[in-house]
Amino acid sequence: MRAPSSLSLRLSLLFALVTMGLLGGLGAYLYHALGEQIAWRDDQMLQGRLERMEALLDDGESIAALRRRPLLYANMMGNRESLLWILDAQGAPLIEVNPPGLPVPELSPAPMGRLGEHPAVEATRLAWRSLEHEGRRLTLVAGKTLDERERMLAAYRLRLWFAMGAGAVLACVLGWAVARRGLRPVRRLADRARTIDVAHLHQRLEASDETTELRDLSGALNQMLARLEEGFAQLSRFSEDLAHEMRTPLGNLLGATQQALQRERAPEEYRQLLGSHVEEYERLSRMIETMLFLARTEQPSSTLPREALDLGPLVDQLCDYFEGMAEDDGRELVNRTQGRVTANLDLLRRALANLIDNALRHGGSGTEIRLVSRSEVGRLRIGVISHGTPIPDAERERLFERFYRGDPARSRPVGTGGLGLAIVRSVAQLHGGEAWCESDAAATVFWLSLPADGGGRV
Repeated sequence: MRAPSSLSLRLSLLFALVTMGLLGGLGAYLYHALGEQIAWRDDQMLQGRLERMEALLDDGESIAALRRRPLLYANMMGNRESLLWILDAQGAPLIEVNPPGLPVPELSPAPMGRLGEHPAVEATRLAWRSLEHEGRRLTLVAGKTLDERERMLAAYRLRLWFAMGAGAVLACVLGWAVARRGLRPVRRLADRARTIDVAHLHQRLEASDETTELRDLSGALNQMLARLEEGFAQLSRFSEDLAHEMRTPLGNLLGATQQALQRERAPEEYRQLLGSHVEEYERLSRMIETMLFLARTEQPSSTLPREALDLGPLVDQLCDYFEGMAEDDGRELVNRTQGRVTANLDLLRRALANLIDNALRHGGSGTEIRLVSRSEVGRLRIGVISHGTPIPDAERERLFERFYRGDPARSRPVGTGGLGLAIVRSVAQLHGGEAWCESDAAATVFWLSLPADGGGRV
C-alpha cells in the first residue's frame, strides 16, 4: 500500500493510530477491570446467600419447615438468574430454586466452602459448602447464571468500540488541522524557494521568524544555494574561457587558410602552412585530452590502482626531466623530499610535473626551485617552493580554476592553457587529498597533500 503523499495527512493518520492505540489500551484495561469487579461482586453475593441459608439452619429451622416456606426463597433470589439447592448426602435436592431448569450439580465436599463453575452448564457460577444439620450431611449450593454479566459486558464493549472510533475520527480531524497549522512555516519556506531560479541564485531563504528546526533547514539550504551559485559561476567562467581558448587556434587556422586561398602558392608555402596547422591541431588535441582527463578525475572510481611510492626517487626523475629547461633560465632544481605515499603513479607524476612546470614558468629567473615534504598524521605534504613576485590573496583563490591565468606580467609566453593547476587539484581530490598555495614576499609554495604510506617515515 502506497503511503499518502501529503505530510499533513500522514501526521493526521498517525495521530489517529496513536489515539486508537491509547484508547484501545485504556479500554481493554477498563474492560478487564470491570469484568473482574463484576465477577468479585457475584462471588461475594453467592457466598452471602450461603451464609444466610446457614444462619436459617442454625436458628433451629428444620429442612421440612423451610420447604413449607417457598416465599422465603423467592425473596432471597429476587430474579430468574439466581439458583439455590440444598442437597442431601446422596446429592438429591431437598430444596431447589431453579428458574432456568438447570440440572442438579454434582459437587465434591467442601467443608470450608468453594467457588467454581457448574460442571454441566457453561456460563454458570456456583458457591457451595458442606455441613452437618440434625445429624444429616447437607450441601448448600448458591448459583447464578452469567447471562446478565455477559449482556452488561457486551454493552460496555459496544460503547468502547464506539468511543474508540469516534476518538480516532476526532483525532484525525484535529490532527489534520494541527498539522496544517504547524506546517504553515514549511509552506512559506517552499513558496520562497520557488522564487529562486538560475537568474536569482544570489537570493537566500530568510527564516529568522521560524522555528529552530526550520532555521537549521533554511541555513542548510542557503549553504547549498551558495555552493550552487559558486559552481554555476565557475561553470560560466569555464564556458567563456573554453570558448576563448578554442577560438584562438581555430581563428589562426581559419585566417591562415583564407590567406593561402587568395592566390596560388608554391608547394613549399603549402608545406609550411600545413606544418603550422599541425601545431594548432596538436594544441587543440592536448586541450581536449586534458579536459577529458579532468572530467574523468571528477568522477573517481573506487577501482583506481594505487601503490606505495617512494617519493625521493620519483622526484629525482622529474628533476632530471626538467633540468634542461631550468638551466636555460639559470635556475636549479633541489630535491629535499623523502617518505612514502599511497597513490597512483601516473597521476602523481603528472601532478608533480605540473607543479614543477608552473614554478619554472612563473618564478624569477636565476632562482632556486626546492621540493620539500612534511609529514602529518596519516598524510604527507609535498611542496614546490619558488621565488618571485608574491601572488595576491584574491588571485590565489582562483589559481586552481580551469583556464585561469594570473597576472600576464608574471607569465611566460608559452603556457599550459590554464589547466595545469586544475589537474593538480583534481589529482589531489581523486586521492582524498587537497592542493593549495601559500605566497609572501619570501617565497611562493604550492602544496599537495596525499595519504601517507604506513611503512615509511619522513
